[in-house]
Amino acid sequence: MARIAGVDIPKNKRGVIALTYIFGVGRSRAVEVLAKAGVSEDIKVQDWNDDQIGAIREAVSFYKIEGELRSEVSLNIKRLMDIGCYRGIRHRSGLPLRGQRTKNNSRTRKGKRKTVANKKKATK
Repeated sequence: MARIAGVDIPKNKRGVIALTYIFGVGRSRAVEVLAKAGVSEDIKVQDWNDDQIGAIREAVSFYKIEGELRSEVSLNIKRLMDIGCYRGIRHRSGLPLRGQRTKNNSRTRKGKRKTVANKKKATK
């Protein structure tokens, strides 16, 4: 199992797919990294030699990934919450940020349903 940027990447997958296990590396960036390193996309990780792994590590080191990227994202969210903008308030209250409706959906952000007592319509 190859270890790149502190992440054990699976050895039985193709290089492009395996590199996406690193936080901050998607498909397009994985293709870029392999092209920079001069490694074919079709070769599985178990078939990489030490020189290829070293070249991939070198190519990945130019990008902001893993811990550094995670801390930057959390600092950005904290900044939004501190200045009290709309997105920061939505982050603070755990609601969706990008204009989605919340009456029926948004269970991913709101969590499991909590039943509210006496939420029936008033009769006239």
